[in-house]
Amino acid sequence: MSYDWVVFDADETLFRFDAKRGLTQLLQSYEVDFTEAHFQRFKEVNAPLWDAFQRGEISAADIKARRFVDWEARLGVSSMELNRQFMAQMGSISSTLDGTEAMLNSLDKKVGMGIITNGFVELQQERLVAHQLEQYFDFVVVSEALGVAKPHPEIFHHTHREYISEDVPAHRILMVGDNPHSDILGGQRAGWHTCWLNEHEAPCPDEVSPNHTIRHLSELIDLVA
Repeated sequence: MSYDWVVFDADETLFRFDAKRGLTQLLQSYEVDFTEAHFQRFKEVNAPLWDAFQRGEISAADIKARRFVDWEARLGVSSMELNRQFMAQMGSISSTLDGTEAMLNSLDKKVGMGIITNGFVELQQERLVAHQLEQYFDFVVVSEALGVAKPHPEIFHHTHREYISEDVPAHRILMVGDNPHSDILGGQRAGWHTCWLNEHEAPCPDEVSPNHTIRHLSELIDLVA
C-alpha cells in the first residue's frame, strides 16, 4: 500500500523524551538531589493528568498548573513556572531516534509529512529547529493549541480538513506513532491507516489493530515507497 501523507507522533517516535534526565537537571538547578522516589512520585501525579487530558476532562493548562504542585511550596516556585523550566530543559537535552533524519530525507518530496502531538506548544518548534528538521514537515498540530488530544478522532479529522485535504482518502494517510492507544487507536478511529513503532516488541492491546508494525524508523522507507 502506498500513501500520499505520513503523519508522525513526536515524543518517542521522532524525538526521545527523557523526562527523568530533564527533571534531574531542573531540580539540580535548585540544588535538589533528584531521586528515583521523586521520579516515581512525579509519574504518579503526571500520568493521570495526561490521561484526563486525553479524555477531554481537563485542559493542557491544567496539566501545567498541577503536575509540579508537590514542588511549589518546597521551592517557592509555581507549578506553571516549573513546567516552563522543565520544557526548556527538555528542549536542551532533545535528541532524535536513530534513523530519523535518514528516513525523513528519503521520504521527502515523495509524500507529504506532518506531525500530530499531545505535547506542549513551546517545545515542538524548538526541537525541529534545533535538529534542522523543520523543512520536512508541512504542518505541526499540537493538542494544547487545538484543545483536543489524541486519541480523540477530531484532532485527526481537523488535520485532514485543515492541513491535508478532504480530497485525499483517509486510507491514503498513514499515522506513525509509538503509543498504541493515542496514536494507533486514534488513527484507526479516524479511518487512517496506522503504523505502530514498537521498538521493544510490546504486546499489542486487544482493541488496537495497526495496519503495520515496525521496530525501526528505517523500515518506513520501503513501507511507504
